[in-house]
Amino acid sequence: MWLTEKQAAKVKVGRMGERTVGGPVAAISPVQQMLASGTGALLTSLFVTPLDVVKIRLQAQQTPFHQALTCEPAPWGGVSRLHKRKCFLYCNGLMDHIYVCQNGTSCSTWYKKPTHFSGTLDAFVKITRHEGLRTLWSGLPPTLVMAVPATIIYFTCYDQLRDFLRFGVGLQGSFVPLLAGALARLGAVTVISPLELIRTKMQSRKLSYSELRVCIRSAVARGGPLSLWRGWGPTILRDVPFSGLYWFNYELVKAQLCEQCGTTQANFSISFTAGAVSGAAAAVLTLPFDVVKTRRQIQLGEMDSLGVSVRKTSSTLNILKEIWTELGYRGLFAGFMPRVIKVAPACAVMISSYEFGKAFFQKVNLDRQRLVT
Repeated sequence: MWLTEKQAAKVKVGRMGERTVGGPVAAISPVQQMLASGTGALLTSLFVTPLDVVKIRLQAQQTPFHQALTCEPAPWGGVSRLHKRKCFLYCNGLMDHIYVCQNGTSCSTWYKKPTHFSGTLDAFVKITRHEGLRTLWSGLPPTLVMAVPATIIYFTCYDQLRDFLRFGVGLQGSFVPLLAGALARLGAVTVISPLELIRTKMQSRKLSYSELRVCIRSAVARGGPLSLWRGWGPTILRDVPFSGLYWFNYELVKAQLCEQCGTTQANFSISFTAGAVSGAAAAVLTLPFDVVKTRRQIQLGEMDSLGVSVRKTSSTLNILKEIWTELGYRGLFAGFMPRVIKVAPACAVMISSYEFGKAFFQKVNLDRQRLVT
């Protein structure tokens, strides 16, 4: 729902993220929301991708790809035993993507370099000096094909759903951001899941577009249309609770910071702080779902590269039981620090950029209204 000018003029940030009567705030269109979220997605990826490239290179140094045998996911979401192929997750700050190496021959050069690193800072310096600054953003373009549209859908739907629930349905309370965030993420994941499956097939098997069409038709013929949404369940189990908790905490923390600063609208620093805090909290609370989703993603990557039947992969419930049996509750909450370090800054950059973009368009629209009147 696009707010009318009359509604927008009554809106300002209040306690618990509610909207109350206040100064004039110009409405922004869904297209402007999409532009703001798209810009935020690009900035987030540019900021976070170098961190993940360095992380992957450090991991590859510990277990070189040319020595890899077969990959089995570790309980904390990494790779424990390696045999003929190597699977790992690449994150551009917006989404996790599966990558598969086959005998070290189909790996991109950016994660096969033999340089030895003594630590994170040393890796940044040596990669920049010997391989060029652009190497820190290796692998980014193909992952943005899905990450940017997914982020645009997600953030735009959240704002539209939140305003619809408040002004269209008349719901009030702190649960509105939680519900809107969960529904927005559900829609975005559902739309993007088939595209991510297609990208994984192309990367793991080196398929041409004509071969890809045949492969997809064959998969649909065997498993039905729902086979295009393989891995949807574990992704939903992690992303939907994360999104609901994130938006609930974000609106709460933002409102409290605005109240402390004596302002009715969040500035960049308030949005950045609220995004980091809420992102870290949601990341820790949903960590067990992240562990399960990571292991499932790697299993699906192996399946796509080896041509294994879907029936031979573990279900989400079985993965939970395996982790609990092997490591107990600690296995489900292992790796919380790396996840927080990755998620908190990504959330902070994304939401502050998005809010800044929306504020920019609000100012443009308000100035336009004043010129007309």
